[in-house]
Amino acid sequence: MQLQQLRYFAALAEVRHFTRAAEALHVAQPSLSQQIRALERELGAELFQRARGNITLTDAGEALLPLARQILADTETARREVQEVAQLRRGRVRLGAPPSLCASLVPDVLRAYHARYPGIELVVDEGGSRDLVRTLAAGGLDLALVITPLALGAPALATTVLLREDLVVVTAPGGPPPTRRRALRVADLEGLPMVMFRRGYDLREITVAACRAAGFEPSFTVEGGEMDAVLGFVRAGLGLAVVPGMVASRSGLRVTPFEGTRMRRTIALAHRKDVAPTRAARELRAVLLEHLGVGEEGETEEE
Repeated sequence: MQLQQLRYFAALAEVRHFTRAAEALHVAQPSLSQQIRALERELGAELFQRARGNITLTDAGEALLPLARQILADTETARREVQEVAQLRRGRVRLGAPPSLCASLVPDVLRAYHARYPGIELVVDEGGSRDLVRTLAAGGLDLALVITPLALGAPALATTVLLREDLVVVTAPGGPPPTRRRALRVADLEGLPMVMFRRGYDLREITVAACRAAGFEPSFTVEGGEMDAVLGFVRAGLGLAVVPGMVASRSGLRVTPFEGTRMRRTIALAHRKDVAPTRAARELRAVLLEHLGVGEEGETEEE
């Protein structure tokens, strides 16, 4: 049974006249008659009683008509919905991002994307980079902004480097500066009270590793917070924190850069190697690259 045959059947049942039905369908009358006969042969029953100048539905035709109309309606609904998704009028993109980027880069990118594709639902999962890598690998995200290089044992992801960002020290504006110089060294952090992110944040791992490379263990006054909490603790004078430059510039806190060998982090956009991103996700990637002024290919790494 073909959809075309059901369309011919429904049209003929509507007008009860072969010539008018053929005209409405823009087909030749012999083609219409041939398709109706083929449908009747396949179903094993006559659908119309044919008399000169009078066409009526048989009992089999009466039984088929509501089903045919429902099938045709469902087919049209499916066609429209697929076209809406394909043309980015509907759909969904699930993006994972660390809190530092949710507070800086992501809002501007999502605003530009929503203005371009208002029918696409945007779902944001905020979390540490390592947590996001696991969620992405499990299929819970389409794309994720992550910190590279990925940890050893991370799942197979394709990553495109977006930017390399300096890390800086933030302190309470009313408190003493961490150094009298314009910039400080990692070694200057020894003995200073620090506010530290919870485990799972790459910022925590980067900071602790840098301190240990400088020969000391960092001293935490408060640890375990998310980005907003860490900035709030710093604002309250509980200690300093090492944060990305984009976050620091919007925080209202005193910002002190590092000197010499800078502390930096590399931000990449990741997706699973074994699953091609949807068109909506690919367009989000394009908007992100455009916003950052990165070439369409970016700097791709296979993790």
